[in-house]
Amino acid sequence: MTRCSYLFLDESGNFDFSPNGTRHFVLTGVSMTRPFSIFQSLDACKYDCLEFGLDTEYFHCAVDNFHVRDRVFDIIAANAGDMRIYSLVVEKRKIVPALRADGRFYPEMLGHLLKHFIFQVKSRDIDEFIIITDRLPIHGKRQAVEKSVKSTLAEMLPGDVRYRILHHESRSHYGLQIADYCCWATHRKWRDGDNVYFDRIKSAVRDDLGIFRPGETHRY
Repeated sequence: MTRCSYLFLDESGNFDFSPNGTRHFVLTGVSMTRPFSIFQSLDACKYDCLEFGLDTEYFHCAVDNFHVRDRVFDIIAANAGDMRIYSLVVEKRKIVPALRADGRFYPEMLGHLLKHFIFQVKSRDIDEFIIITDRLPIHGKRQAVEKSVKSTLAEMLPGDVRYRILHHESRSHYGLQIADYCCWATHRKWRDGDNVYFDRIKSAVRDDLGIFRPGETHRY
């Protein structure tokens, strides 16, 4: 049987490099292998929300109310032993102009995170990596960016690694919703210095990397 490692990805921050843009861009991946036991708890939570009167189609940290958010973080923390969390944090003002184009910035940041993740996990008898991202957040240029992602990853990732990268709606995978929560907590830590939510998932965090200039990576 093929042994697959799944990586669910989400991002926080925007692609605006002007003073009006977010200070940081955060890319977070949550690594899991089947069976995904946490999905049962999230499913129960979702139906509890419906029975309470909430119109909960899927979990989204930024818009979920405090009580729902707290419950989902409890579930993630209780299942932290079944996942590994990797984050890449970019201080955008220090990125050179040549890397700021839509066709370069996101694909290269994604490549840095995946290269690090695969290096960490590769030795564990994994036959294939299945990488699932939310729909790319670059409206109007999605097809060009998807093409750039494929070519950039082909250049950056080891040639002997089998992987697929898929772009799905967040509502279609609890894994993407978990990544959304973890990314939100990481961005909040860096943006506001608020570690309250990050500390609840910290036991699953394997790397909290900062990239400030091309080729310059720091581990925190």
